[in-house]
Amino acid sequence: MSGSRGIWTCTTDADLLLRLAGAGLDWLALDAQHGPVDRAALPALGRALAGAATPFLVRVPAVDAAWIGAALDAGAAGVVVPSVTGPDDARRAALAARYPPLGERSWGPFAPLWGGDAPTPEAANEAVRCWVMVETPGALDTVDEIAATPGVDGLFVGPLDLSLSLGTTADALLDDTSDDGRLARVVAAARRQGIDTAGFAGTPGNARRMRAHGLDHVAVTTDAAVVAAGVRAVLAELDD
Repeated sequence: MSGSRGIWTCTTDADLLLRLAGAGLDWLALDAQHGPVDRAALPALGRALAGAATPFLVRVPAVDAAWIGAALDAGAAGVVVPSVTGPDDARRAALAARYPPLGERSWGPFAPLWGGDAPTPEAANEAVRCWVMVETPGALDTVDEIAATPGVDGLFVGPLDLSLSLGTTADALLDDTSDDGRLARVVAAARRQGIDTAGFAGTPGNARRMRAHGLDHVAVTTDAAVVAAGVRAVLAELDD
């Protein structure tokens, strides 16, 4: 996902997700923390997206090995793990994302259930990406240790929850361009370990601000925003 642009989704509508997957973005994320994507929906969504050229990630509800495994079993290219409060949480997430000997993931991919092929454990371990969210004071305070955790492939900034937990605003977080600013600390920690950074922007404007901080991969919009913008564009054209 080098220098990539993604879309954040909170829908279980497979047809909409397929259209978004073919719209030119680099990846899409299914939100199972703040949305209707549950364990029952995962197999159907994974099957629908299996043939899409655009990879999908799943933000799981918590640092939960069963959920991390299920998301990857459904065909997700990676997981975004919220509620990380320190290195121990990061370690648990990383172990849940990979098969032994690198981790503790249990074998059970969904693809064979619909006639697809499952990668070997070795190939899956190589391909998977485990993103841990930096959105708590504990994660920010120990960001260097988290970044150095084996199996953590990237740091994913959640600016809304991070700003709430710090008693500030997302705008203040994004506007702080000092060398010791919060976002600068996250990016620097990732760079020291040679791993990537990502974040939820939600709008193109915020995406540009995140890029200015050096974040590699950004969710530039949401499914709801795209649908609303499309309706406004149609109505504006009608009124011309």
